[in-house]
Amino acid sequence: MESNNKDTLIKLAERLPKAELHLHIEGTLEPELMFALARRNGVPLPYDDVEAVRAAYQFSNLQEFLDLYYQGMSVLQTEQDYYDLTMAYLQRVAADNVVHTEIMFDPQAHLERGIAFDTLFSGIERALQDGEQQLGISYRLIMSFLRHLSEESAFEALKTAEPWLHRIDAVGLDSGEQGNPPDRFERVFARCRELGLKLTAHAGEEGPPDYVWQAIKGLQVERIDHGNRALEDAELVKALADRQFTLTVCPLSNLKLCVVNDLKEHPMLTMLESGLNATVNSDDPAYFGGYVNDNYRALIEHLPITREQLHTLVRNGFAGSWLSDREKQHHLAVLDSMFNGRG
Repeated sequence: MESNNKDTLIKLAERLPKAELHLHIEGTLEPELMFALARRNGVPLPYDDVEAVRAAYQFSNLQEFLDLYYQGMSVLQTEQDYYDLTMAYLQRVAADNVVHTEIMFDPQAHLERGIAFDTLFSGIERALQDGEQQLGISYRLIMSFLRHLSEESAFEALKTAEPWLHRIDAVGLDSGEQGNPPDRFERVFARCRELGLKLTAHAGEEGPPDYVWQAIKGLQVERIDHGNRALEDAELVKALADRQFTLTVCPLSNLKLCVVNDLKEHPMLTMLESGLNATVNSDDPAYFGGYVNDNYRALIEHLPITREQLHTLVRNGFAGSWLSDREKQHHLAVLDSMFNGRG
């Protein structure tokens, strides 16, 4: 009976309309596309074939992943490369019934390789526009600063992006947490806030609960990416719940990067039971072995998730998005109708 119940929930999760709020577009670079772009651009790779790349996708921590991640993006050279990368992601998640996505991109990682901002941005945005028209997937764009670089570098990236800022919705903070606290970036986030950009930051994945406090107090972010370790601080959990912060949680990423040792230990249900607005996302799906539906499936297989909790998780994705209130209400109405057996 339990197996049948899980099977039923998995099938329901798969067919529901969903929003994805934590997705690094560079992290959707599948090995097959990596090799195709390497051939197209004459970029040498230290791997003999696709299987050798997949074998390299074994990490014991965040930094080991990031080393391979930055190496992989060296194949991205032209506007068409960025278009192909983004369109491949959109076509893949359309099959998962994702109807809204909020995509992060890391301009500094490309600018320091000599790629023009217009090249990368135009390719990504053109694919997102085509995806909205052809696949019905709406989007928001998040420009992320790399925390292992200086705040001065973040300011330089912001200045470079100035002509395109009216087409960018938010800024974020990503890359290796250890030794790179959010409070190093207070000035640049204050400037972004003045410019009217939404704010988010990775915090509490490998970094301590204090990094989450810094993100919400110092950076004044509107949501937290990951946030797992916030559960170690009861006062922080209460603050996040009281202020209705959205946490963009990434279960398969947490497993792959050893944030949890087993998905049976994943804190997702503890987050929900603590009143936190947790959501399900894929982070860097090409590297972590799963897109949105894979993450839902993994949670349902390993945790005693109820139908009501599944409903809450999917609802939180839309409620925590940066869609307009009207758009949110539309998606939530469709979702609720499906849960009530009318969809």
